[in-house]
Amino acid sequence: MRYLPQPATDDIRFVAVMHALSDQVRLGILVTLADDAEHSCAAAAEGVDVHKSTATHHFRVLREAGLISTRQEGRSRFVRLRRADLNNRFPGVLDAALNAGSMTAEV
Repeated sequence: MRYLPQPATDDIRFVAVMHALSDQVRLGILVTLADDAEHSCAAAAEGVDVHKSTATHHFRVLREAGLISTRQEGRSRFVRLRRADLNNRFPGVLDAALNAGSMTAEV
C-alpha cells in the first residue's frame, strides 16, 4: 500500500483548488466523496460520463490540488476527500463547493 504524492496542508494553494473546482466532472466526483468515506476510483466516478483515461486525469487534478488523497493497493486506487485539511486551510470553501455541486446535480 502506498499513497500517491499530494501537497502538504500548508502547500495547498487557493488558485489550484479553485481551478480543480471549476470543472463540473471534478465537482461531481467531490460530491460523491462528500460522505468522507474512502471510495475506489471506479465507485467515485460512477455516474460520471467520461472515458476512463479522462476520469484518471480528473482524479490527478483533484489530488495535485490537495482536494483528495489517493491510496494505491495493488492495481486498485482508493480516494478520500481531504476535508479537514481543506477546512483548516480555506474554511468554508469546500462546503460551498459541495453545496453548489449538489444543487447542480439535482437539476
